[in-house]
Amino acid sequence: MPQETNAENATVQMRKGVLEFCVLLIISKGEIYPSDIIKELKENNLIIVEGTLYPLLSRLKSLQVLEYTWIESKSGPPRKYYRLTSKGKESLKSHEKSWSNLSNSINSLIKKHE
Repeated sequence: MPQETNAENATVQMRKGVLEFCVLLIISKGEIYPSDIIKELKENNLIIVEGTLYPLLSRLKSLQVLEYTWIESKSGPPRKYYRLTSKGKESLKSHEKSWSNLSNSINSLIKKHE
């Protein structure tokens, strides 16, 4: 397997860095099932696998940023649907502010070096 280039590695690291923010944005719309989170991330070119998402959801739940409800499924066992807690809503606002500041700073640098 060829080794990743520096640019490819940087892209992977940046995506990992913003994954929590993206997941919080998706969940902020209302209760959602993890496979639907993955689907939305993939639709937006933020491809991840269950093995990445579930530990993140578990960590956010333990930090009381998320909570879940078990909902019966017609096609199998009950499913966990996640939603933001009030602490999660505060965390999302903090992420949005951080993203805005970082984005503005990077865009400013890009413009200076065009």
